[in-house]
Amino acid sequence: MTGRPAAAASAAALIGALVLAGCGGSGSDASSAAELSVGGAYIPRPVSATMAAGFLTITNKGGAEDELTSVTSAAGEVTVHETTGGVMKKADRLPVPAHGELVLQSGGNHLMFEKLTRRFEEGETVSVELHFAHSDPVTVEMPVKPATYRPADGHSGH
Repeated sequence: MTGRPAAAASAAALIGALVLAGCGGSGSDASSAAELSVGGAYIPRPVSATMAAGFLTITNKGGAEDELTSVTSAAGEVTVHETTGGVMKKADRLPVPAHGELVLQSGGNHLMFEKLTRRFEEGETVSVELHFAHSDPVTVEMPVKPATYRPADGHSGH
């Protein structure tokens, strides 16, 4: 009977190792977790002194989905908004699919800056911190562009 607890512990350790090794399915350690990067960030120069919108693309090269849960900035209150059928509403979280993108763009999902501490001026940058359900926060410097700016990467027309 004294060998059974040791055998059970060894079996549990082996199962745990196999589960961890098998998470990704492709044999790559990086594929079993979200692998996030941010690009194309900008804020059109706001017409209001108290509100602005922000746009960016979060790319996930990893094999696990994550979720954008909140955004913080010293510039004011920032909320994540989703647009469905032309109706904008605050979202508690937006999915960042495995091996995919979460695109925040004009006319679609976006960041909403409210109660600005000052009006954003073209040429400056605004620092924001993106918070996720599973990944570490990501700090992004968002340049303030002309009010009519549209990115050339094709995301403005999705």
